[in-house]
Amino acid sequence: MTNRREFLKASSLVGLGATVPAFLARTAFAAPESSKPGAKDTILVVVQLTGGNDGLNTVIPFKDELYAKYRPTIKIPADQVKKVNDSIGLHPSLDGLAGLLEEKALCVVQGVGYPNPSQSHFRSMDIWQAASTAETLTEGWVGRALKTMNAPAFHVATNNEAAPLALTGAPARVPSITSIQDFQLKLADKAGKDVIEGAAKTGGKLGLLDFVQKTALNTYASSQKLQEIGKNYKPKVPYPGTGLANRLKLCAQLIDAGLGARVFYVSIEGFDTHASQGGPQGTHANLLGELSGAITAFYKDLAARGHKDRLLVMTFSEFGRRAKENGSKGTDHGSGAPMFLVGGKVKAGAVGSHPSLEKLVEGNLQFGTDFRQVYAAVLEKWLGVPSKDVIGGGFKPAEVFA
Repeated sequence: MTNRREFLKASSLVGLGATVPAFLARTAFAAPESSKPGAKDTILVVVQLTGGNDGLNTVIPFKDELYAKYRPTIKIPADQVKKVNDSIGLHPSLDGLAGLLEEKALCVVQGVGYPNPSQSHFRSMDIWQAASTAETLTEGWVGRALKTMNAPAFHVATNNEAAPLALTGAPARVPSITSIQDFQLKLADKAGKDVIEGAAKTGGKLGLLDFVQKTALNTYASSQKLQEIGKNYKPKVPYPGTGLANRLKLCAQLIDAGLGARVFYVSIEGFDTHASQGGPQGTHANLLGELSGAITAFYKDLAARGHKDRLLVMTFSEFGRRAKENGSKGTDHGSGAPMFLVGGKVKAGAVGSHPSLEKLVEGNLQFGTDFRQVYAAVLEKWLGVPSKDVIGGGFKPAEVFA
């Protein structure tokens, strides 16, 4: 008879520790709830732009004379922008996203922020991730949503860092992974495999141990399936060889594997462009190019696999930058910046008003849409969760879906 000591010795979960059996039990094995008729199966992929993205050089008011005046060395010439409409356009490095706009798969939410904005990276990021300006923040908006949904989520990151605040509060600890290989059950030896597989023959006689063993058996079977998926996955379109593209390709593998996960979270760093930001080329252009190339490939890959109408990608950054460039040919911490939503069901084009360059507050753009209005729309219209249960009441959902 298998005992607890033998079971624990025989198996160990590589990369994710003891959280994975319960986590996978909530996805590949317990998640058939999501396959019931009428059940929500939409997927949200959050892309965090860390450092404070310069919104004014991302979505450009190319006809506004003050734009060129305020940014003599880093401005984007009007003839180089990718037009969204007659007054705003995208940075030329966002050509992939511009193509998605033509396919009616890109929504540009202009002038997003919140009242009395903080210009501290840490504080403002916490506010965005918690969807709250409370002094003490212990749970994230995604974590609270997952608790309400009783659904799992993956966090995918470059390194094995702890999950961000946004995911804190989920019903199960959300792992951070870097590859399919992170999801594998490592057996000490062949006898260990026999111990795990013997769980299927106990007939419920071992109580809690029996349950844990059967969970491990399911985990082992699923991990083997995932390894095959990782080896055999062939993207429908080529992905760029960038860090963000690799992380989104991993998300695509996990989504196509049908594990039942509803929320994925990735990040890209480097947007704190105080010096030598560049204009059509340079540091910021390269970051936007990585963002655009990765999201475009990800969307087209999954669209080709039949997931277009299930997928929503949402970008955000902790704040924007000041309207005027600084003496180091960069931009300092500001407020009011755009968000992008990509998917087959978004309201294509621009939503909201572009922040006025004539009505700056201490050199900063004023916001027109509270970011929690965007969250409210995603929660209610996409994930099927009452927004008041997650972010409180008072936030009218932004009109970002068709």
